[in-house]
Amino acid sequence: MDDLLQGLTEPQCEAVNHIDGPLLMLAGPGSGKTRVVTHRIANLLRQGIPAWQIVALTFTNKAADEMRMRVEALAPGQPVWMGTFHRFCARLLRRYAPMVGLSENYSILDAADSRMAIKRACEVAEVSLSHTSPDAVAAVISRAKNRLITAEMMATMPVKYNEQVAAQVYPVYHQLMMTANAVDFDDLLLHVAVLLRENGELRADLDSRYRYILVDEYQDTNLAQYAIVRALSIDYPNLSVTGDPDQSIYGWRGADINNILDFENDYPTVKTVRLEQNYRSTPNILRVADQLIRGNRRRKHKKLFTANPEGEPVILKSYRDSKAEGDDIAERIAHAILEENCHPKDFAIFVRMNSLTRTLEHALRRCNLPYQIVNGTEFYQRKEIKDLLAYLHLINNPNHDVALERVINVPPRGIGATTVQRLRQVANREQIPILDAARKAGLIESIPKRSAVKVASFVAMYDALCVKATATIEDLVLYLIEETDYREYLERTGDDDQDNDRSANVDEFVTAAVEYDRQHPEDGSLEEFLEQVALVSSTDQWEENNDRVTLMTLHASKGLEFPRVYIIGVEDDLLPHARSKDSEEQIEEERRLLFVGITRARERLQLSYCQNRSIHGQGRPVVPSPFLMELPREDMRQVDAAPESDFFDEDPYPDSWDIPNDEDDEICQLVEEERAAIRRSKPAPPIAIPQIKTASQMTGGPSSLVGQLKTGTTVAHPRHGEGTVVSISGRGPKCTATILFDDGQTKSFRVAFADLRVIR
Repeated sequence: MDDLLQGLTEPQCEAVNHIDGPLLMLAGPGSGKTRVVTHRIANLLRQGIPAWQIVALTFTNKAADEMRMRVEALAPGQPVWMGTFHRFCARLLRRYAPMVGLSENYSILDAADSRMAIKRACEVAEVSLSHTSPDAVAAVISRAKNRLITAEMMATMPVKYNEQVAAQVYPVYHQLMMTANAVDFDDLLLHVAVLLRENGELRADLDSRYRYILVDEYQDTNLAQYAIVRALSIDYPNLSVTGDPDQSIYGWRGADINNILDFENDYPTVKTVRLEQNYRSTPNILRVADQLIRGNRRRKHKKLFTANPEGEPVILKSYRDSKAEGDDIAERIAHAILEENCHPKDFAIFVRMNSLTRTLEHALRRCNLPYQIVNGTEFYQRKEIKDLLAYLHLINNPNHDVALERVINVPPRGIGATTVQRLRQVANREQIPILDAARKAGLIESIPKRSAVKVASFVAMYDALCVKATATIEDLVLYLIEETDYREYLERTGDDDQDNDRSANVDEFVTAAVEYDRQHPEDGSLEEFLEQVALVSSTDQWEENNDRVTLMTLHASKGLEFPRVYIIGVEDDLLPHARSKDSEEQIEEERRLLFVGITRARERLQLSYCQNRSIHGQGRPVVPSPFLMELPREDMRQVDAAPESDFFDEDPYPDSWDIPNDEDDEICQLVEEERAAIRRSKPAPPIAIPQIKTASQMTGGPSSLVGQLKTGTTVAHPRHGEGTVVSISGRGPKCTATILFDDGQTKSFRVAFADLRVIR
């Protein structure tokens, strides 16, 4: 144990040494929580807990990869499952898809494709979008799913005026998704939460299998995620959560800060550890952050401190307008690179909204500074990549109507929008996938014969592509590009510069396929490749070692750190955002958002506002953010701002903020009732927990286990984790089982001597 505890503080050692029972780690920013979590996993393994009984859940693939790398260094060869909530649920859903009405080859629709499905659902439901938009409808449905409100429940609930269209569309959208054998991101969580709630024996089985669950960034979980980890921690309540209520900034997408604030009520025997020492920032930056967050009431008190050198004061700067702001920041970055031995990657500029990056980009280009935008157009959202992915989705899942509509005339093959509309009408009327309607296009009277021939040609090409579905992903992608003449299409439709970029993106997509094949030489599959692509987040695209200035939103900055940080637009109606003033809770979340931005800075920090700013093409005078008046002036230096006495002595809480909450509405009451029901969940009776035996424990010796083993049986091994039996050979004492494990390894065992556990 000495090597695991070396260099850790006393609170960190307490967390690492905790084995059984619930654990709450309140981890302030920069407090080394990843190190503590990974050392605790290594300790669990050293205590003899099998790797397959441990699950670590994160919110980004980047965080999971970092954890995996560290655990591998501490405990080599231990296949602990680490990944995002959505990836974990996708994994479970692949196994139990039929229990929710799906097939195992279901498709995961990204946000753009789910919006297309929403539009189609609006058409089928015959609702008017004159006073709303597909995005607004999708947002209401997403929020409902995150709160465990199903389509059936929402259809019977009293809803607000702006939710009425969503209430009509939701059941139709749900049915279209089921018919298409597809899910959106929210469905991954909702399906699993409902599955665990309605299948007690399965819940107990999974609870017994995953006995040690560790959740990172617990303050960002929504009600569906809360229900999932709660259901898997009833019989074996070894749930460890790490988080910080002061960094809960995703309420707008369903995150519920109550999950972490009430954790000690959910688990009365919990051990609580506070990680308060910051290893990242200077004391000046930390004091500014600490003073700001004290303005929030809904939090767990922590006293942040650091042993780092004092550093420079935090700069508060005002500018004439956004052009002056961008020019000054770009020039200062250029000067620091030239005179102070800095690198472009040392700098980050945070904005409240993506639209604010425009003037910054112009300024950086004028100074010849390389930069990257996180949350810009992501690689997998580029048109050419979406086209190729749509083909692959359709090959994997012929019911995927959104994918078919995207590619049926890409590259152009003479199938017009009217023909597609008539195919869709037939599919809606007969409740069949559009591809099935396309197969009988020649029999549809409303489709001219010439168009029907072109549709038949597309179907024939699609069938030829499907023949390649069992090849490697690289071979399939290359065949797809060749068979569709996709490169020629790019050459015909773009100018030289655009064509080069798009062609390079296609090459990069082929590289992604090659990399996937390399990582999965024996167990790769098209559906897993598509799942992996679908669950890539925007921050996963951020290149840490790319020597460029980083531009990103404050929301995207969470979990990252930079030597020097600029936060622009610290202005009223931007930060806090104008829409946040509906309630005190939303104001507190905006304050947490600024707190997160401040605590990303290691050495230097500048906050700025403009006297005039142009937003959406309209210039307007600006009022500095009230949050600025909550900051400690002794730790800051004002530059070109209003006189200190005029600025800091104003009332930081103007009357316009005194707006009552609307937390007593029908949905909030329903959410609290659902939360209370989840909390009342009790351990299952012992009989509901499957008695899993090894070969040496089976009555009658190994032949009893052999009787249970067959191709497709799911088993678990103490060292290699879970896997699937792919073949059985031999008889009696020589009976051998070949097993493909979840980590990609294939192993063969003599059943008489193998310590295998039959899962199902």
